[in-house]
Formats: sequence, C-alpha cells, structure tokens
Amino acid sequence: MQQAPEKLGVGLSASVTLWLLSELPSLAAGELSGSPPASSYYVSLGLFLITLPGLWSLIKRAPKAKVRRRTYEVAGPSGPDAQPLDARAREIFQYFKRYNYEVKGTGDVITFVGNYKASTSQAAALVLYTLVSLACTALVLSIAAPWGGNWWYALCLISPAAGSYYLKKADRQEEVKVKMVTSDDGLITDITLEGDEEELDRFSKEMNLMEKGKVRVKGLFERSE
Repeated sequence: MQQAPEKLGVGLSASVTLWLLSELPSLAAGELSGSPPASSYYVSLGLFLITLPGLWSLIKRAPKAKVRRRTYEVAGPSGPDAQPLDARAREIFQYFKRYNYEVKGTGDVITFVGNYKASTSQAAALVLYTLVSLACTALVLSIAAPWGGNWWYALCLISPAAGSYYLKKADRQEEVKVKMVTSDDGLITDITLEGDEEELDRFSKEMNLMEKGKVRVKGLFERSE
C-alpha cells in the first residue's frame, strides 16, 4: 500500500506570506528616507514564532492516518438491473485483496487490515516545507536580532529531521471497516466504510461510487458521455 503525498502546504503558504510581509518595511525604506522602525521587525518575528507550533503540528500529523467514515448508496438487489449483494461483496473483497489487505474480522462489519508503507516523496515534501519555513524564520531573526548574524540560517539544518521523523513513524497497520445495509424494500443498499481518508478516496474512485447525499460534477476536461 502506498499513499499519495498529503496536502502539507499550509505551513509553507503561511510562512511565505509572512516572509513577504517582513519585506514590506525594507521596501518602504527604499521610498522614504531613514530606516524602518524596529518595532515592525519584531512584529514580523512574533508572527513567525506563532507559526512554528503549526509547523510542528504539521510534522506530527504527517505520519498519522486521517480516519473518516463515509456512506455510499447503490441500487439494492430488488432494483432493476441491480447487482446481487453477494456479487457486490465479492467485488469489495477483491478490491482490498488487490491492495494486500487481509480480513481481520467478519460479521455485520467486515474489517480489512493492511500495512501502510511510508512515502519517500511525502518525506521529501515535508523536508522542503520545513526548510522554507525555517529559512523564513531565520531571515526575520537576522534582522530583528542581528547579533546572531547569518548563524540564524543554521536552523535550516534541522529540516531533514522532519523527513526522518516521518519515515520512522509512518509505517503502520491500517484498518478499514465495511458494512452493507439494505433497505426493507430492497431497492437501496448503503455501503459504509471507515478508514484512512485517502484509502476511501481511492476506493470510491476505483469502484465508481458516489458518497450518499452528494452529486458528482464532471471536471472541465472530462468528456461528456
């Protein structure tokens, strides 16, 4: 099993925005005589320091699964041209078997278990986001606390530790729970899954299922049928 890189750009975009804000005083200094007030640098520094806990939270969340529960509605066995429940169940079983899941428990709820392997591309992305965030912080520190000089940029040397942390923690055993419930008249079957968000996204895409209560909107480049 391999996950696609998560959306880890929140800390990056916030840091870049604050980086640009920190440059505003120097831009103003080019237009006006004299240097910008020192207080503006300390405000920028304070904003950067506030974002650092968010960066740490981003690093800690990266190896963890985002567990979600979703329900997909399909035609029940009594519907016209509907797929029998046994055939639907076999189709779901074959899907998880294809991705090396094994059945852990059966009954009303079937539990599939698989091993998740860390993604090197996600680790690299995490290192990049951490590097940019620390570089932005070092930039403001070099202005607001000039006694540190360029040594503040040594903070960037910590960034590979973010990728190392992810690679050590990301390998894990993952569970997906599946439950099928058919309405009394047999016209509708609800398929409820609980598991990692990205696994549920892949499942719905490959099985061509739409979440209950939602309507699929075709993309701009999709061909109309």
